[in-house]
Amino acid sequence: MSGTFDVNVRPDYDEVLQKIADYVLTYQVDSEEAWDTARNCLIDTLGCGLLALRFPECTKHLGPLAEGTVVPHGARVPGTQFRLDPVKAAWDIGCIVRWLDYNDTWLAAEWGHPSDNLGAILAVADYLSQKRTAEGKPPFVMKDVLEAMIMAHEIQGVLALENSFNRVGLDHVVLVKVASTAVAAKLMGANREQLLSALSHAWVDGQALRTYRHAPNAGSRKSWAAGDATSRAVRLADIAMRGEMGIPGVLTAPQWGFYDVLFSKTNKDQKLKPEQERQFSLSQGFGSYVMENILFKISFPAEFHAQTAAEAAVTLHPEVKDRLDEIDRIVITTHESAIRIISKVGKLANPADRDHCLQYMTAVPLIFGALTAEHYEDSFHDAHPIIDELRDKMEVVEEPRYTREYLEPEKRSIANAVQVFFKDGSSTNQVAVEYPIGHRRRREEGIPLLEEKFKANLATRFPGQRCERIFRLVEDQYRLEATVVSDFMELLVI
Repeated sequence: MSGTFDVNVRPDYDEVLQKIADYVLTYQVDSEEAWDTARNCLIDTLGCGLLALRFPECTKHLGPLAEGTVVPHGARVPGTQFRLDPVKAAWDIGCIVRWLDYNDTWLAAEWGHPSDNLGAILAVADYLSQKRTAEGKPPFVMKDVLEAMIMAHEIQGVLALENSFNRVGLDHVVLVKVASTAVAAKLMGANREQLLSALSHAWVDGQALRTYRHAPNAGSRKSWAAGDATSRAVRLADIAMRGEMGIPGVLTAPQWGFYDVLFSKTNKDQKLKPEQERQFSLSQGFGSYVMENILFKISFPAEFHAQTAAEAAVTLHPEVKDRLDEIDRIVITTHESAIRIISKVGKLANPADRDHCLQYMTAVPLIFGALTAEHYEDSFHDAHPIIDELRDKMEVVEEPRYTREYLEPEKRSIANAVQVFFKDGSSTNQVAVEYPIGHRRRREEGIPLLEEKFKANLATRFPGQRCERIFRLVEDQYRLEATVVSDFMELLVI
């Protein structure tokens, strides 16, 4: 009779959930570099969101679901006049910061953009700050936001180090949902049981498929998928705070858990034992490592695996711009992840398709000496057939060293090299860029440019005096940390 029933002994919460919960509830951030990087991450992420408001395909998604809805203490969406409930505000903020593929990046076995979590963090912190002030309680300050960012970055990034969700067809926004759920629940005042419950629901939730990031289905959903994940995180945290029971074995339950249902095909190429294939590998504990090593997109609104290719192409632009019709072939030397994600041939159907095409993101700066968000639009592409002509002449090859050093913890390079060959037998030198300007190894060079990027993005939405006021605040670490969240968000209302 042993095969006719289940043994209904409720387990303890899965170990991974407990580690995340204990980190969020007890860890004290003591890294000055992490705090400073989080401040730079905040301004860069907000700037990306403000710039995205110039694009109607983005702004059509914003605002209340029911027009005219009034929300007491509603969370603000930067650069707009919207005051929304925290679930929809998280959706909108997450949508605008991700829309142009210009915010920070984390590259490992899994990829992603940890600042996507700011959608949930700002929405919850702004709403609760206003509510607490109205109740005579101390509001959140921006140091609370920066701490939540450091923790969300760490959760998403450490889970990504050795666990490849893309290899089983899942999108990396599952990690945004998990990280945002953890920090949103903490901001809401969750105890350990409530936080564990919230996390379990994030894992048991339906997870997004990566198909909207890849040929032949690449499209604009990839630009709002993170907003969707952050809003779901806020909703799940709220459900847990209302006393909803958790699912303790959500990861490990035989047949029905996340590992068996959604993660069972991963790591096949590593020849692991069956039981190892169905669990996450955590190579290190949670601290502030991810924020300290985050990759900023400073020069180009482009998928990060192509950043160094675009930089190399800009370098070659003066040498090739007057010889475009003489080009015979272009060789892009790259790493395996770039080949797997963004190397594609054939017609590119939309802007989201183009900003995930290595060849397109190399051709445009070769021709024009720059790569901006406008360069992905249909009107620009259709006006310049030379782009596709150069794409047809491109060869993409893997350099094993680039692939290896991409994964080495002490390097984490994202290397590309570009060389142009002409019909007369001559060629340019091969221009190789191994670390993009947003890499930790180039912080001294990169941060002044990141600040200029933020100033330019502010100017797309606010008058000069407001831009100056905002920038003077955010460049002062201690003044920013002491600022009440709702006062900060008020500065970003148009």
